[in-house]
Amino acid sequence: MTAALPGSREFRDALGAFATGVTIVTTRAADGAPIGLTASSFNSLSLDPPMVLWALSKAARSLSAFAAARHFAVHILAADQRSLADRFAARGADRFAGLELDEGAGGIPLLRGCSATFQCRTAYQYQGGDHVIFVGEVVAFDHSGRPGLAFHGGAYGSIVRHSQRTALTASAPADDVGASFGQDFLGYLLGSAHARLIARVRSELDRYRLDEEHYHVLMSLSYEDNRSLMELESVMKLADRRVSYQTLVDLAVRDLVELEGADSPAARARLTPLGHRAAIELGAALKAAEMDVERQLGAGDIHALKVLLKVILRAMEPMRPSGDAGED
Repeated sequence: MTAALPGSREFRDALGAFATGVTIVTTRAADGAPIGLTASSFNSLSLDPPMVLWALSKAARSLSAFAAARHFAVHILAADQRSLADRFAARGADRFAGLELDEGAGGIPLLRGCSATFQCRTAYQYQGGDHVIFVGEVVAFDHSGRPGLAFHGGAYGSIVRHSQRTALTASAPADDVGASFGQDFLGYLLGSAHARLIARVRSELDRYRLDEEHYHVLMSLSYEDNRSLMELESVMKLADRRVSYQTLVDLAVRDLVELEGADSPAARARLTPLGHRAAIELGAALKAAEMDVERQLGAGDIHALKVLLKVILRAMEPMRPSGDAGED
């Protein structure tokens, strides 16, 4: 097992242990009792500073303990830890009975044998519909490299690497049969889904006086800070978007970024404390929107959708000219 303080490359590698995985989140109650539960609502939020988030139902009995806790730990379970996932999902059981525990930041209980573990300081809490979203700043983590436990379609599985693309198919709902070409067109569906997702965070965008271009730059910096205009343009190009120097100036005027350099590709942008907070709030709002969709589709379908979208993006990448370098 490797252990390290949060760092951009190692931290990214450890986050990669989570696919649509299964996690157990732990903390300690005010009286010192260990608290833990199985959760699937884990996401990475930022590399610099290193931050993750997860969500807990407002109906959960452990909500008050997590709300008051200054630290918590997220454990990404390994493929052979299914019984542990079941134990921490069961009601009325002594979930920690007989377990060998380590102790982490703030005295939080740490489980052994996991694929990855993130020890976090509770940074923010946000209301997300019928859930509370907890944002944690990672203060330490470890990554064993063990295959992770997955949950799909109501059943557990393990993470397996595939050398070839997996074909996924799904039958269309009956009420789509009579849809017009425009409504059934891939571009229309993707564009509409994107527009509705952005609409869910519109109030947050308006509060910081941001448009979509500002938003995409802000979220890109939240994942990897201190980027040059050229680097940001390269990232935005993947989403068929452009970013200008004026965009960075707009964000600097709003005290969301610090800008270094003149109007050139070498100009660099770094998030201010207000910029970090804005990015976290936007990320939490987007997570709440995703959870609403997941409640209707289920975690398995959400994963399948993401896989298909990645396949679509790869398939629609611009083709290289035939004269470009290829296989010898």
